[in-house]
Amino acid sequence: MAAAWRIERSTAASRAALFAVALAFAALLALPARGDSGDLRLAVEICYSLALAQAWNLLAGYTGLVSVGQQAYVGLGGYAFFALTVLAGMPPLPSLALAGLVAAALALPTAFVVFRLHGAYFAIGTWVVAEVFRLLLAQMRPLGGGTGMSLPVAVVRDLAQSRGARDLITYYLGLGLGLGTVLLVFFWLRSRQGLALTAIRDSETAAASVGIDNRRTKFAVYAIAAGIAGLTGALAFLEKLRISPDAAFSVGDWTANVIFIVVIGGIGSIEGPILGTIVFFALRALLADYGAWYLITLGALAVAVMLLAPQGLWGVVARPLGLQFFPVQRRLRPLNSPQTAPEAASPGRGD
Repeated sequence: MAAAWRIERSTAASRAALFAVALAFAALLALPARGDSGDLRLAVEICYSLALAQAWNLLAGYTGLVSVGQQAYVGLGGYAFFALTVLAGMPPLPSLALAGLVAAALALPTAFVVFRLHGAYFAIGTWVVAEVFRLLLAQMRPLGGGTGMSLPVAVVRDLAQSRGARDLITYYLGLGLGLGTVLLVFFWLRSRQGLALTAIRDSETAAASVGIDNRRTKFAVYAIAAGIAGLTGALAFLEKLRISPDAAFSVGDWTANVIFIVVIGGIGSIEGPILGTIVFFALRALLADYGAWYLITLGALAVAVMLLAPQGLWGVVARPLGLQFFPVQRRLRPLNSPQTAPEAASPGRGD
């Protein structure tokens, strides 16, 4: 008689993590009651850094598209927000959403160019595209040209009359962006498209042979990552109240730090960027006053992790214990056996 099997994804760790995430989310919702404005601004920065890290991990860790030009879409989102609010006179909140859509829309023609490149040439190409956008925005005098511009007081008051109310609104927007990005990536990877992503990463030829539309799938992922970056840029420069080409298209702030977060946390896993974000901001809080030693420490840590633990810190912790807080694998388990059978499919490197 043939054995009966069922497909499972959840694990004991993931079910426990669901409860822990609910508690953490409740605590974060209550943070404004206990923290000051500085705490809220730091929390917003952590949230949009996490969103950028998850988006870059979706590109590089799950699709194999190693981009060093995501600052292009952060900058485009920030400038789109300023253009919509200042020049078009739109309210701030709808402008935030539209800024993300503008960045995603502009990513599509850009993808036609950069997808002709592969490997290191693709990475360099994305950086060149970001520089082109920076130079173009620096020439636009209605948006401040090379010196940038500040958000008018009327726009700020349209969002909220007081600074405390503005901090509260941006905090909840940041929390929604961070949590929403994690959930988007999680449910995407649990879908059929999630299997397509990793098939493309491992072998585009093999993926095409089983009916996957490589080009359409990569375009979709690239546009989604750009949309997340655009929302991040709009939110970040709403909080800063000022934008300039150098700040909006900074490779250090919006790409290098994000790559560091993903690499040390664990590329190819949802948990890795979460852990990497925690480690990055902890190190910044501890070492930022030490000047060059702070950057040296970050670089040394990144090199050590890449050499000694290529799966990142999450891989070091999770693999021996079999932990999966966000399971996206599919496993076959016999109906009459508690033992897990070998995996049927695995859409993540770090899982």
